[in-house]
Amino acid sequence: MFFNSILETIGNTPLVALDRLAEGLPARVLAKIESVNPGASVKDRAALRMIEEAEKQGLLKPGGTVVELTSGNMGAGLAIVCAIKGYRMVAVMSEGNSIERRKMLAGLGAEVALVPQAIGSVPGKVSGEDLALVEERTQALVKELNAFRPDQFNNPANAAAHELATGKEIWEQTDGKVTSFVAIAGSGGSFVGTARALKHYNPAIKCFVVEPETAQVIGGKPVTNSAHKLQGAGYALMPPLWDSGLCDGTIGITDEKATFTARALAKQEGIFGGFSSGANVAAALQLAKRALPGDLIVTLVCDSGLKYLSTDLVE
Repeated sequence: MFFNSILETIGNTPLVALDRLAEGLPARVLAKIESVNPGASVKDRAALRMIEEAEKQGLLKPGGTVVELTSGNMGAGLAIVCAIKGYRMVAVMSEGNSIERRKMLAGLGAEVALVPQAIGSVPGKVSGEDLALVEERTQALVKELNAFRPDQFNNPANAAAHELATGKEIWEQTDGKVTSFVAIAGSGGSFVGTARALKHYNPAIKCFVVEPETAQVIGGKPVTNSAHKLQGAGYALMPPLWDSGLCDGTIGITDEKATFTARALAKQEGIFGGFSSGANVAAALQLAKRALPGDLIVTLVCDSGLKYLSTDLVE
């Protein structure tokens, strides 16, 4: 068996039990390994669906240009899709994102428009203020290049990709036994879409969102610091795609906890994920501690730790 293009390998990712990390806990924790997608992240799913929906609607024509605001992962997914379909891809990102991400984008043929961080921002930590500058540059480039913008934060196809696939896969892979789902929210697409699907299958499934400890907007807490290590998430804003009816609670995770857990995930389970993956697994383990015996908690390994080698992720 072979595939006609790399796009056909997106999705249907493995679900792996984290029995070493969760040893002795009443619930079992499972991680969906989204880092095995061709762009090494969960964003590949939405990238493909957003482009295909744009084609169907006539918003993107042969030889067209795609411009998107990205922390790196969505840009990589879009770059892969554009490479196969023949579109020009321009990724607009903050200089605060890891250098590996911008190099990966360039390697995939995307043009990278780097935006300097806001005054006072911390290198390696993209704040809401930084994101506002990236948004401003993105809007200018879309107009200048007469480009199509997928606009992951507002595009319903983002959430639909996970409602139709990710959630369905989790339901089938657990034989319908999943009791809780927990994941970080950036654009909100992966959480909203997956939660919507799971609650359709079984309304009793609890869905919890992860946020940086210092920027819990969804949790309704004051933002004390919008700069953190969880790249691609926690921009101190309410995701436009958000649906509060799907969220059963929020869990704040510190940079230190996310880093510690990401390292433990690699060393004890052999799964090398990034900071957001560490935050997801940390939150899942918290839930597992107070869960009922036999509960099944599912989370996402959002991307690969290989995208963070220039950071302090690796000791």
